[in-house]
Amino acid sequence: MKFFDLFAGIGGFRIALEREGFTCVGFCEIDKWARKLYKAYYNARGEEEYEDSRKINPEDLPDFDILCAGFPCQAFSIAGKRRGFEDTRGTLFFEIARIAKVKRPTYLLLENVKGLLSHDEGRTFEIILKTLDELGYDAEWQVLNSKDFGVPQNRERVFIIGHFRGRSKPRVFPIRERDKIYYKSTKVEEKICKDFQKREIAIALLSRQYANWNGNYVIDKGKFRRLTPLECFRLQGFPDDIYYKAKELGIPNNQLYKMAGNSVTVQVVQSIAKKLLKVWSKDAT
Repeated sequence: MKFFDLFAGIGGFRIALEREGFTCVGFCEIDKWARKLYKAYYNARGEEEYEDSRKINPEDLPDFDILCAGFPCQAFSIAGKRRGFEDTRGTLFFEIARIAKVKRPTYLLLENVKGLLSHDEGRTFEIILKTLDELGYDAEWQVLNSKDFGVPQNRERVFIIGHFRGRSKPRVFPIRERDKIYYKSTKVEEKICKDFQKREIAIALLSRQYANWNGNYVIDKGKFRRLTPLECFRLQGFPDDIYYKAKELGIPNNQLYKMAGNSVTVQVVQSIAKKLLKVWSKDAT
């Protein structure tokens, strides 16, 4: 299956989907540092590339089966002012709708903070579901926590899958225990995982978006120390080589913390992708 990576960040969706055999046909990312790393790491030259989702003409996009979008969540986060659709970042959801209306991909794979469900007493999420319904999509959703996928951080996010009516039915969620992918740790993060399992670690990651990555501490040799950008990348499930590519490109640490904090956790998305692949196989027969 082919997918378009909207609000791509540094490619958390991409790594997860490509590991399961999906193919990326293009991407959109407005942050110059994230876009620089994305293009260099994924060798994305020749792919359809966009900087601003608001300037995309859907008619110009290649065909794809899945539209992926971890749409900006600050407008719905409990750590922010929770202005929702009053915030320009919150209105970017409607760019997803605008593209889906024209391209009509079989699946929408969306991610946001857990607070999206309760924002404005549930009215914001109701608008999202109503919009998807009007576009012809039946939706299913589930709150998934990164710590349940072998990643040592408490990060709850809601994942929404839209199924184009007549082509697919909602049957990906719930993600079952045996579908989960467990993290195989090495070197520095191995200690982090072990400490986490023993409840000897002090981490409450991403409760305040990326800024909190820079202020999270881990117990190391009996002392507290700040998490490094490399550890933050690992805590989101990225392989080390993407971090080293970022350093090779001269990307500063404050941007690396931001990139890690704004990303999806790779293992969570990969588990969804495995299940989605099974559903797609059934839909195709």
